[in-house]
Amino acid sequence: MGCCRNEHEHDSRHHGNCICEVLRAIKRIQDVRDDFDCDDCNNDCFLAPIGSVRPTQNRANTRVFMLLDKEGNPFKAFFRRRLGGAEICGFSVFFRVQKVFDNCCATLEVLAPFDGDTLVDLFPDNVLDMDALCDVNRFVQTRNCITVDLKCFCGVQCIRDVHLRCEED
Repeated sequence: MGCCRNEHEHDSRHHGNCICEVLRAIKRIQDVRDDFDCDDCNNDCFLAPIGSVRPTQNRANTRVFMLLDKEGNPFKAFFRRRLGGAEICGFSVFFRVQKVFDNCCATLEVLAPFDGDTLVDLFPDNVLDMDALCDVNRFVQTRNCITVDLKCFCGVQCIRDVHLRCEED
């Protein structure tokens, strides 16, 4: 069962997992940019086409999101990447969905958070710096992926649609 339910709270009408369905929708939207829906919420994860969630460019190909635990804390993952001759590494709470499996698992790419050309340290002293989250205005692919069980999360928050290009080493 997911983190928001226990084994004794089984509802026979509830067969899926909402986080799993949201990530499947994000993946479909990333893969197909032709659909269009109207919605009043400007950061709804189900908005289509890609580029509808606070777009920064017309050519968006990625819907950046965070996963939240039952207390509302963002899930974090480690990344390491050689970029422009230097190695960057750290923890990030920002992801791009790569694949969603039938058993409600997903492969996510960890996205490095930047403020312009500067890597943002989201976890100084191993604690999430909420002010640093607000400094992030750019995301860089890390090529570091993590596979997660989506039933372990209680929330997904879409952040922004962006165009990511694979940076050369």
